[in-house]
Formats: sequence, structure tokens, C-alpha cells
Amino acid sequence: MARIRQADVDEVKARTNIGDIIGERVALKSAGVGSLKGLCPFHDERSPSFHVRPQVGYYHCFGCGESGDVYSFLRAMDHLTFTEAVERLAGRIGYALHYEDGGAAPETSGRTRLYQANAAAADWFRAQLSSPEADAGRRFLGERGFDAGAAAHFGVGYAPKGWDGLRDALRAQGFSDEELSAAGLVSQGQRGVYDRFRGRVVWPIRDVTGQTIGFGARRLYDDDKGPKYLNTPETTIYKKAQVLYGLDLAKKDVSRSHRVVVVEGYTDVMACHLAGVTTAVATCGTAFGADHITVLRRVMGDDSTAGEVVFTFDPDAAGQKAALRAFADAKRFNAQTYVATGPEGLDPCDLRLERGDAAVRGMLDRKVPMFEFVIDQRLAGFDLASVEGRVGALRAAAPVVAELRDPLLQPEYVRVLARRLGMDTESVRREVERAGREGARRDPAPAATAATAGPDAGEPAVRVTLRALPRTADVALERDALMGILQYGHVVDAAELDAALALPMRTPALDAVRQAVAAQPDRTRIGWASTAAESTREPYRSLAVELLTADFPALTEAEAATSTRSLARRLRVRAVDAEKNELLGAIQRVPADSEEGRAVRVALRDLDARRRTLTEEPA
Repeated sequence: MARIRQADVDEVKARTNIGDIIGERVALKSAGVGSLKGLCPFHDERSPSFHVRPQVGYYHCFGCGESGDVYSFLRAMDHLTFTEAVERLAGRIGYALHYEDGGAAPETSGRTRLYQANAAAADWFRAQLSSPEADAGRRFLGERGFDAGAAAHFGVGYAPKGWDGLRDALRAQGFSDEELSAAGLVSQGQRGVYDRFRGRVVWPIRDVTGQTIGFGARRLYDDDKGPKYLNTPETTIYKKAQVLYGLDLAKKDVSRSHRVVVVEGYTDVMACHLAGVTTAVATCGTAFGADHITVLRRVMGDDSTAGEVVFTFDPDAAGQKAALRAFADAKRFNAQTYVATGPEGLDPCDLRLERGDAAVRGMLDRKVPMFEFVIDQRLAGFDLASVEGRVGALRAAAPVVAELRDPLLQPEYVRVLARRLGMDTESVRREVERAGREGARRDPAPAATAATAGPDAGEPAVRVTLRALPRTADVALERDALMGILQYGHVVDAAELDAALALPMRTPALDAVRQAVAAQPDRTRIGWASTAAESTREPYRSLAVELLTADFPALTEAEAATSTRSLARRLRVRAVDAEKNELLGAIQRVPADSEEGRAVRVALRDLDARRRTLTEEPA
């Protein structure tokens, strides 16, 4: 593949706000001037340590150490090649790329083609919904309260009954059978290649950025012997355990409200959104699991207990099992988890159809804590009027209470359980403690992984960080000066910074960063600071990255620039003072009336003049 011209690579990066790209996947909050932070997308964490600096086009996690620019972020998150990452961002801003052979060429391979094939399929399905054959599909939607506007909003389409309608349409657009198969749009059988979705209503499944990655389809015709719901199989870009239907539409409100509603199907998501519950999402043919939690926590900004996660389950046996599974994972949320069930077992779609939008919103207002719901499911089926029934119910419910690690919540739920069982609180507490000990024996804490180990077994990897620096005035000055230069060097007079950067630093780790910064020829160039950080020699690269992304103590960019100039001057003043101290020592060793003595006194006067210039002129 032809290589993209470097000038185009730089231009696309310069025109792209890294905060916008990362913000599509991670809820970012302001962390001071020019800084954003959120939950790291590269490791599981309870409080945010992932920092993004849009002005320098860089991100860094102070927890796991992952860092990079907008290209490395897309490559890590979506498993793209470098070329694909550049092409995706170029397409996003409408920039025409040029390749080293002089011609402009579109991307014709890899994951990008799978996205393109799915997008083309979504357009084709959507167009088919208005065809005469799609009457059954339109009737299906209409019977559930969804008009043409609702279908258009969610991109709902129709897959005709034929065997090769989609295949023929996409082959005419230049897609091969191999690409269509890799995208999960066609299947291979004894009769050859044929459309996977036929005679069905089709919903596009999009990732959090809004790109179509697969489809869910509902059977319409009695002669269709396939499953009621059929989804895209696992592909390079579609991992059903990591995808939530509707999250692309819900993410802004989820991030803003720190609330999400998890429903059971595509029509339930549609009904909730149309009823005003715009934070509703659904799993795609799989149970709600740990990967879904990870995705939601990042979008929610789930770093406190202020958020809410509301699950809707049918009150039947399957719904109860779903609730118990969800509880096992939901305990990993910081947010409070609840369960909401519709009256008479109605799901959100049926509830809206029968009783209107207000009833859907009212169902969510009647939510109960997930924990209470799970306890009720555990107690169901026991005869609480008998001693044996109460003891059996206690043994069934105690492990649930034992799962609570909150020192305030667990004693309260011990008392709740005791009241529901009509048993002595102390007896219930002892059983909960016993269940907790047994659970700990069954699930011991995982052993430390080798992630923190170095190349030699048992030896930790060397990683110099801000926390590892000594706490002295000299270190603080050098640290803050480098932080300011890396983050705001492009808006500070170059001559002043060059003069400061020419001075060796007293802390070896910080001096290594200084050398990399000083080696950059143009601090007005987009991306110069990230280049400096990445070119810092090991083991100090991680320190340079932290300096680039850490919170600089300033309220505005102008204040930050002023502070950076002041810090640079303080480095120069420190150097002047050190030189003066050496001369003061020298003057004691030479005759005052000697030529050498007179030269020392002249040098001292010059130093005093330089110091006054540095300290008296405004920074």
C-alpha cells in the first residue's frame, strides 16, 4: 500500500481535536486549564487517572502508563493500522489524502472495508423499507407504535426475501464476496454465497462512535424456520459482548446525567427513547456482562456513587435469572443499580403501546434497588411460615448480603433480611459472615500478574514517574518549568525558553527530559511536545509523558503562559546565583588588587546586572 504523505499525516492530526475523538468513548471532565480526565479505556479503574490534553494532542493514563496521540488511540481501541487511522480521521474532516506516488487513493483493505460494507448495507436495508415487499415490515413497526419517522431515526430497514439482493447491490459497489463474508453480511452454503438476512426487519448495530458494525434482524414470515432474532456473527469489528444497541444515540445523555437504562431488546430501546427515556440501551443477543459494564462505566464517568444503572427485566423465570446474572456483575459499578419492572409484566415497548409514554417514564420512577430485588428472588419459593423454610431462605440469601463490601450497607441489609425472615439479627449476621468466609475460600484474590514485572522474572520494570521524584525546592522548580514548557512552550517567547533549556538540570531524570525538549527545533509545530516526550531516553520517557499531560497549576492559558515564562526565568536566576557563589568563593582566594581580583569583581557586577534584568523585567 502506498504511504501517506507526511505533511498530510501532520495536517489531519492538527485539524483533529483529540478530546472529541476520545470523548466519543470516554466521559471526559475538565481537569484544569487545557486538561480533561476520565476513566481509562485501557484498564479497569474506580477513579479517573486518564488525562487528555487537546492542545498538545496527547493522552496519558497515570494508572497503567498508556499514552499516545490520536492515531495511537484509534489503533489501540479499534485495532486499526496506522494508515487506516489516518484515513478514518481524514474522512471525518473531509480531507483528501495524497500518497507518495503522487495520487490520491482510497483505502481498499482491512477493517476500513468492513466498516464501509456495513455502512453500505445499512443504506440499502433502509431504502428497502419503502419497497412494496416491505409491507410486512412496516406493519410490524406500526403495530408497535413506530412510524416512518421513528424508523428513520433508528435507521431501521428491511431485508427482502430473496437470496442475493444485498450481495448483488454491494458487489455492484465494488465489494467482494470475501469482504461481505468477513463483515457477516453473507453466508456460504451448498448453494453458494447468499444473503444472511432475508425477509426480516433489520436494525443497524453501531459502535459508540456511530459507525455501523453489524445488524440485528427480526423474523416476519411464518415460513421462516430460522431464529426469531438473528444477529451478525462475530467479526473483526463486531464483538457482541462489547456492544450495546442504542449507545451511540444515548451516550451524550448518559454522560450528562450519569444514568443508563438497560432494556432487553431493540424495540424496547426505541420505545424508551421515543417516550423521553433517552438513556436506554440493550445488549445484542447476549447476556449483560463484564465487558458491557466496562463500556458503560467509561461513558457514564462512573467514578462515584451518584450515578444510576436501571435494569428492566421480565418478572418471569428467565427475567429472574437475568437479574441474578446482572447482580453478579453490577456490583462492579460505582453507581447505584436498580431494577424496574412494568405492570403486569409489560416490557417498555408494550407498556408504551398500551398506556403511553408517561407509563414508560413512570415504570422507571418505581425502580427498586437491585440488591433488594435479588434478595426477593432468593427468598421466593421458601415457606417463610416454617422454621425450615426460614433457615433455607437465610442460607440462600446470606451469600448475596455477604457480597456487599460497603461497611455501612452490609449491616443495614443484614437488618433488612432479618426483618423479612422474622429472625434474630445476630443469627442473620453470623450466617452472612460465614457465607462471606466461604466465598473468600472459593474465590481467592487473584495472584499478582506479570504485568508489573520486567523482562527478568521477579524483577520489576523500571518506570520513573512524577511520584518517584525527590521532594525538594530544586526538583519542584525543574519539574514545573518542564511541565509548563511542554504544555505551553508554543505560546512563550522562544529565546527565553532556549536560554532556560540550555542550562543543565540538577535532577538526572528531569535533565534527560530537558535534553529531549531542547533538541526540538520548532516549538510552534503541531505535535512537537509529544515528539519530545516520545524521544526522551529510557527509563525517563514515562516521566516526560506525565509532565506533558499532568495538571498545570493555572486557571487560564494566559496565566499558564505567564507562569511558564516566570519558571524559565527562575531557572536562569538560579544559574546566575550558582555562578555568583562560585565567584564569591574565588575572590577570597586572590589578592584584591591583582588583575585576577579585578576580573572577578567585574564578573560579579555583570552577574548582578543580569540578575536584575531577569527579576525586574515583567515575565
